[in-house]
Amino acid sequence: MADPHGFLTHRDREPQPSRPVPIRLMDWKEVHTAQEDGVLRRQAGRCMDCGIPFCHQGCPLGNLIPEWNDLARRGNFREAIERLHATNNFPEFTGRLCPAPCETACVLGISQPAVTIKQVEVSIIDRAFDNGMVTAQEPEWLSGKTIAVVGSGPAGLAAAQQLSRAGHTVVVFERDDAVGGLLRYGIPEFKMEKSVLDRRLVQLRAEGIRFRTGVTIGGSGADDLTLTELSERFDAVVLAVGSTVPRPLGVAGQEVPGVHPAMDYLVPANREALGAPRGIDAAGKHVVIVGGGDTGADSYGTALRQGAASVTQLDIRPQPPTERPEHHPWPMYPLIHRVGESHEEGGERVFGVNTLEVVTENGAAVGVHIVDGTRIDGRFDAAAGSERTIPADLVLVALGFTGPDPVVTTGADLPVTARGTFERDDQYATGHPGVFVAGDAGRGQSLIVWAIAEGRACAAAVDRYLTGDTTLPFPVRPTDVPISV
Repeated sequence: MADPHGFLTHRDREPQPSRPVPIRLMDWKEVHTAQEDGVLRRQAGRCMDCGIPFCHQGCPLGNLIPEWNDLARRGNFREAIERLHATNNFPEFTGRLCPAPCETACVLGISQPAVTIKQVEVSIIDRAFDNGMVTAQEPEWLSGKTIAVVGSGPAGLAAAQQLSRAGHTVVVFERDDAVGGLLRYGIPEFKMEKSVLDRRLVQLRAEGIRFRTGVTIGGSGADDLTLTELSERFDAVVLAVGSTVPRPLGVAGQEVPGVHPAMDYLVPANREALGAPRGIDAAGKHVVIVGGGDTGADSYGTALRQGAASVTQLDIRPQPPTERPEHHPWPMYPLIHRVGESHEEGGERVFGVNTLEVVTENGAAVGVHIVDGTRIDGRFDAAAGSERTIPADLVLVALGFTGPDPVVTTGADLPVTARGTFERDDQYATGHPGVFVAGDAGRGQSLIVWAIAEGRACAAAVDRYLTGDTTLPFPVRPTDVPISV
C-alpha cells in the first residue's frame, strides 16, 4: 500500500473539475476536465486497501479497485491500466457514464466521503490512451469459428472483443449508420465526446473485428438480414440490441404534436452536436421532461444548450434525502438526492408529481396538467387541491424502456419474458441453438457497467459452446439482481 495513512491525511474528497456553466452551455463539449496529477494521486491514496474491499461487491465487473488505486497513487499508470483492463474492456465509458455503485460500497464511506473511484478510473484510461498504452491484442490462434454480434453498444462491443481475443472471427452488425449503439447517438456529447468512442474502435478494428453498419436484423431493406439467415451463416449469434422500446406516457394528449419520446429528441440532437442539422428544436420553447432518470437529465442538458425558454423535469418520486437513509444501509446503493451536471446549469426539478394529461390547443401541446401526491406500492395518492398546469410546448417522455425492438425476431420464433426481454437460460442461451442474448435485451434496462459485464460473461458462454471450454472470465449470471438507480 503506497500510503497507509492516506485516508487519514487527506480526508477531503476532491471531485473531478468541471468547466464553468456559462462556458459549457455554449458548446457540446464534455463538462468535466482532467484532474491535475497531484490531486489525482492524493485522492487515489485515500483508498484504505481494505482486507475485504466492498467496492468489489458494488461493481458488477469485479474491478480490482484497490490495486489500481494504489498503482495510480504511485504514478505507475502502465501497470494500473493493465489491472483495470483485466476486468473492464472499456473503462473510459464507465468512468464517464456509470453512476459508480462501487463508491457507495466504499468502506471509507462509512465515516468519510468515499474514494473518488470513478475519477481515478477515467484518469488511468485517458492517460493510457494519451501515452500509447492501449494497443491491439491479437489472439494466439484462430478457431475457425464465426460469430455474429447484433448491436454495437457496450454489451455487443464487449462480447465482440472477448470473442475475437479467444480466436474467433467476429462480425458486428449495427442498424445505424455508425458503430456505437447508445454510446454513439444516445449519450450526449457533453457527457462523452465521440472521439472517446472512436479511439477505442481503432483498437477493436485492429484486433480483427469487422463492423457492418446500416443492417437491421429482421428488417426489410436490401442489406438487411433475418435472424434465421444469421444463424445459417454463422456458428453463433449474440443478440445485444439493448432495450429500446420507450414506455408511453399513457395520458390524454400524448399523441399530439410537441410530445415525443425522449430518445426521438436526443438522437437528432446528438447528431446536431456532430454537425448535422437540428432535429426537434427546443429553442425558445417551454420544455417539460416527464421522468426523473438519466435519459431525462440528458434531455434536460440538451434543451438548455439549444436555448429553451424554460426546462422543467417532473419526477413522480418524492425528493430523496441528501444523506443515506436508514433503510439503505452501507454498502447498498442508496436512494439520495443527486444533482447531476445538467441540473447545475439551470431549469427546475419538480418531485412528487403525477402527470394527468397533456393540455392542447389547436391540436398541439401547450401545457402539462399535474398533481402533487405520494406514490405508495405503485399507487399514486393525489393531494386534494394541488392540480395545476405548467406551460409546455415541447414534452419529452423519459419513462424508461420496456424491452428490445421486436423487429429482431421477425421470421424467428424467439420467446420473450413477461418483462418484454428475450428469454435465455443461465448460460445466456436462447431456445435457438447457437443464439445468445447479452445486455439489456435479456436483463432489461440497466447500467452500462452491467452491459459490459454481461457482454464479457456471454462471450465466455459462447466460447464454451463453440469449443467445449473457455479461458475467458465469466463474472456474472443473468439471474443476478440489477442495481436500481
